[in-house]
Amino acid sequence: MAQEDRFYAFIIAHTSRSRARVQRIRVDKRVVTISAVVSLVIMAGLAYGFYGLTQQAAHLRTEMENQRLRAENDRQRQELEKLNNRVEKVEDTSRKLAEKSGVVQDEKTPTGTGGPELPLDEMGLATLTAKMSRLEEDMRAYEEVLRKHGYVPTIWPVDGKLEGGFGGRRNPFGGSGYEFHTGQDIEAPMGAPVIAGASGKISFVGWQNGYGQLVIVDHGGGLSTRYGHLSHIDVDMGQQVSRGQLVGKVGSTGRSTGPHLHYEVRINDQAVNPLQYLLSSSWK
Repeated sequence: MAQEDRFYAFIIAHTSRSRARVQRIRVDKRVVTISAVVSLVIMAGLAYGFYGLTQQAAHLRTEMENQRLRAENDRQRQELEKLNNRVEKVEDTSRKLAEKSGVVQDEKTPTGTGGPELPLDEMGLATLTAKMSRLEEDMRAYEEVLRKHGYVPTIWPVDGKLEGGFGGRRNPFGGSGYEFHTGQDIEAPMGAPVIAGASGKISFVGWQNGYGQLVIVDHGGGLSTRYGHLSHIDVDMGQQVSRGQLVGKVGSTGRSTGPHLHYEVRINDQAVNPLQYLLSSSWK
């Protein structure tokens, strides 16, 4: 009897039209128990493996999202830095134009201000953009005052075609090097008349390396214009000139590859892009 307790007995009956048959199957209980334990272990292992895969997938999703957020933060920081640099440049130019135009308000005693401090990146772009718009409006107002007084170059210095522009360019004399061009080249025939873009006082006449025959007109308030590569100079040092007055003739003196005028606009002796003045100017 004890021996029979070690087994599970299964009786299977088979019947057909001709006969009936009974089959008895015995299975050792230890085999059943071991099989059940092994099955449970396998199922537990599969469940743990599936759980591990889901956790790994969740971790990968989190890491990818963190990378995306870091990239987005880096992009925003770069935009803020660019906008900050632009604001600083516009503020500096606006201040110089304001001083020259005379449209300068007296400084007022600071009034009470305060409030919670917020990180710049939460509202920085909108704030800086709004500030930039106000500064650019002020700059246009200052320039308009200067234009009315004839201090800003409002006419083309020579009738010609725009060529090499302000900024980086390849060496015009060949080679693979690059150089910074401080003005705007205007191609014109040899001997074509060159006129003052605005009223002012002649602060330099003569030869200067790179420019060849050069005339500099000081318009006051730190604003000046330069006319280079001239073949002939028609003004004298210290002479007062009016807007549109002849100052010289187109040539190819100095560091030049052919007849043209090298035209510069400077604010506090810092070269700025003359194209912004030329595109809004007329010929005479």
